[in-house]
Amino acid sequence: MANDVLKRRMGELDMTQEELAEKLNDAVHSLTGSHGKATARTVWNLQNRVEWPYTKIRMALEIVFGCPVEELGFTPRTVKSAETKDEEPVDRRNFGALAAGIALGAAAPGTLHRVGTSDVMRLHRKFAEIIAKDHRQGGRKPIEHQALGLAGEALGLLNAGSSSQRVKSLIYSTAASFTSSAMWAAIDGRRFEAAQRHFDRASSLAGMSGDQAIQFRIWSHAGTLYRHLARPADALAANDVARRLRVTRGDPLFAALGHARHAAIHGVPGDTRAIRRCMDLAEDAYTRSSAFEQDRPVWLTAFFDRAELHSLATAAYLAAHEYEDAEANAHQSLALLRAPLARSRAITTARLAHGHSWGRAI
Repeated sequence: MANDVLKRRMGELDMTQEELAEKLNDAVHSLTGSHGKATARTVWNLQNRVEWPYTKIRMALEIVFGCPVEELGFTPRTVKSAETKDEEPVDRRNFGALAAGIALGAAAPGTLHRVGTSDVMRLHRKFAEIIAKDHRQGGRKPIEHQALGLAGEALGLLNAGSSSQRVKSLIYSTAASFTSSAMWAAIDGRRFEAAQRHFDRASSLAGMSGDQAIQFRIWSHAGTLYRHLARPADALAANDVARRLRVTRGDPLFAALGHARHAAIHGVPGDTRAIRRCMDLAEDAYTRSSAFEQDRPVWLTAFFDRAELHSLATAAYLAAHEYEDAEANAHQSLALLRAPLARSRAITTARLAHGHSWGRAI
């Protein structure tokens, strides 16, 4: 009974049996405070023998792959069946109590393990790696899956011990950040149904976090999602949620991105006047942003600059069939583009070629 789905998903992530075993152990640790006991043999059994893993392994698999285990090729059983000897049964109803007990036992006698800011930040540093991969490679499935796995790891911290309300908010913000990256990878890869699922989850997590910056990212991405689906009314409504957040009043750089993405959406129905108005607002906000000393999130500073402004203008004018304006903005974007942004360079180059060919045809 080979589980071809699990094997394929591991292949997409270029993950060996040993590497998955280690990730499962890390996930178990995030859930219980105690390192797991999975080995390469455990993974082989999951690939070839196990129809429905025990609860602890199921939850760890969901953290690593960022999806229900049913989507990994496992089938719930109706009767008790034999499992691998190196896995122990865990009743899901009692899992929370087990996790708390193990976490308590791992701490000093009489104390409860305390999850702090440093625990969250160690995980959040991986967010920069996801952002860098996205700008190098674009919307590949491995990026989407890795981001979802890291979101699961972040949420696992909620069960690893006690924490302050501030730390809980950071955990939700971190999980929302990773989920928003999965959403963006799915949008970029034209996997729109998956992107919608990630949006629903990410917006919920962001709401619990209270983090305005990540809420902006998620709703702005939703605007892009609906733009690609040729639903400009929904796209404008979603992007308006982002543009009206308090963070755009506190930092013009957010406002500039919101206005520029609004311009791109107006390109779908061909509203040239609205495109120019939004791009003027974006340029003005971007110019003012240089005077603000802000601690900005890595997802924003990694890509958003004047080159991206011109890239979004290119998308807007191209959609509106204003090919001369599209070509001019594409050339300006490519001249200003930073070297690491390989994905952006490829997209803008393709848009330039498209605008050039269509512009010459009319």
